[in-house]
Amino acid sequence: MKRKRINWKPATLALLLAAGTASESARAQDKVEASVGADLVSSYIWRGQDLGDVSLQPSLSIAYKGFSLGAWGSVGFEGSDTKEVDLTLGYARGGFSISVTDYWFDNGPGYFHFKAHDTSHVFEAQVGYDFGVLSLNWYTNFAGNDGVNADGRRAYSSYVAVVVPFRLGGLEWTAEAGAVPWATTFYNGQTNGFSVCNVSLGAAKEIRLTDRFSLPLFAKVTWNPRTEGTHFVIGLSL
Repeated sequence: MKRKRINWKPATLALLLAAGTASESARAQDKVEASVGADLVSSYIWRGQDLGDVSLQPSLSIAYKGFSLGAWGSVGFEGSDTKEVDLTLGYARGGFSISVTDYWFDNGPGYFHFKAHDTSHVFEAQVGYDFGVLSLNWYTNFAGNDGVNADGRRAYSSYVAVVVPFRLGGLEWTAEAGAVPWATTFYNGQTNGFSVCNVSLGAAKEIRLTDRFSLPLFAKVTWNPRTEGTHFVIGLSL
């Protein structure tokens, strides 16, 4: 994310496929590629929702011939913040991408609890396409600790996002609009159907410290029409 629920305050995957798969990553790889990194963010905002204050968010991934396996986490500087660990298995070819993510949070049953009503895991499927000028992604929870609809039944909570990258003024920009297509308590505790919950604009640049080392800096402003909230985040990639 990385989401506010009725009975717990989770976080979820922000980094991994959250804004869609980039076209370079979507091409099948002929050799094993691995990466490790971490982001330090001023607050944790995911799909228009406020999930915590200053957080450290490490990531680890490996990819081969279009297949990828990634791990992502988030831990806040406040002791009360929920810790999160996410695993994503994905496949990408051309502009097409598909993935399954297991989100886990430490504010409920332990990691190896997987029963429908006794788990802190949420399982989400993603499918999307990167057209170059924009990417379109659909996400649906299919198992685990999902939200419920107005009738109190599993909502199969979903989120759809359109992401448009562009370059302006020497910076790399990303504009995003996201919406919840039907009623669910999983996003913002709402049960009243379709709503736009994320309109954001972000930019990134590299701060050159030496001839061989630079520090990636990014900033993002987010509006949530559903909650009438707004957030401004700044972060560093390590």
